[in-house]
Amino acid sequence: MVAGWVGRVPWEVVVAGLFAVVAGMNDGGALLATGLKLPSVRPVTGILTLVLLVALVPLVTHQVALTFVTRLATFDSPDGGPAMTVAVLAALTVVTVLSSRGWPTSLTLAIVGGLTGAGLGWGLPVSPGWVALVLLVGVVSPVVGGSAAWLAIRLLVGVTRNGGLPRWHVAAFAVQSVAYAANDGQKMLALFMIALGFSDAPLTWTALVAGLFALGALYGMPKAGRVLSYGIIASRPLHGVAAELGAGLTVLACAAIGTPVSMTQAIAGGLIGAGIAQSSGRVRWYAAARIVLAWLVTLPVALVVAAVAALVGRELTG
Repeated sequence: MVAGWVGRVPWEVVVAGLFAVVAGMNDGGALLATGLKLPSVRPVTGILTLVLLVALVPLVTHQVALTFVTRLATFDSPDGGPAMTVAVLAALTVVTVLSSRGWPTSLTLAIVGGLTGAGLGWGLPVSPGWVALVLLVGVVSPVVGGSAAWLAIRLLVGVTRNGGLPRWHVAAFAVQSVAYAANDGQKMLALFMIALGFSDAPLTWTALVAGLFALGALYGMPKAGRVLSYGIIASRPLHGVAAELGAGLTVLACAAIGTPVSMTQAIAGGLIGAGIAQSSGRVRWYAAARIVLAWLVTLPVALVVAAVAALVGRELTG
């Protein structure tokens, strides 16, 4: 329970909090970016909506958070906290290095790789089946998101001929935000679960996670937003709404089976699918290829870095 946190190493909590801020910087702008050309969801309104849902949705379901804590590897043990610290530092290092070199990537892929590698390196039980499932979903989700967006844009062209796109944008953003809070956003809560030793989702801690996420989102929104809204396709408002719908529905489906998936991956796939639906020439294939390559590199590199660091840490502390 939460009361058991007193005996834990304070740095574990600090690291979990740092990760939540970085997640806000990485994810917040990306979630708003696709709709920036429409005035129907203002940035401040969007951030407040995301923060509220990140705090409240885990009270209803936090299965994805439990996947990070107990299904990929078993972190609910005395060694879980130190291994988690290694995993987070490895994930943040990999994402920082790749991003600084112009290879924007997924923080979710990095933390999945980091947790898996740290679990292996620290000698914690790791589930090959769950790791394989998460990898499979990570590969498939951009394709599914793109396919859903391809269908969505064809629907939207028909139903918004006489206006109404702003209303669809509000609905699409709501779906996307609920999906993020039910899935990708729970990686932040999972780290606090490991650091503090609880398995439920107390409002005190979900609210703290949401607040830290908000700080990061407000700081990082301009930079993160440019990557998805302008980097992959020559985007129009219709593409953004279709991508939000496609990504949101895809990530919600993954949440239903407790499988973590990157919302930014699903959005990127949605933008490509929406672009192809009207003209493949809209897609900046070079930029899309760089992003996909960064995804392919992120998880295995984070896994190896975390595994090596965990081995060293285990030897030094053992």
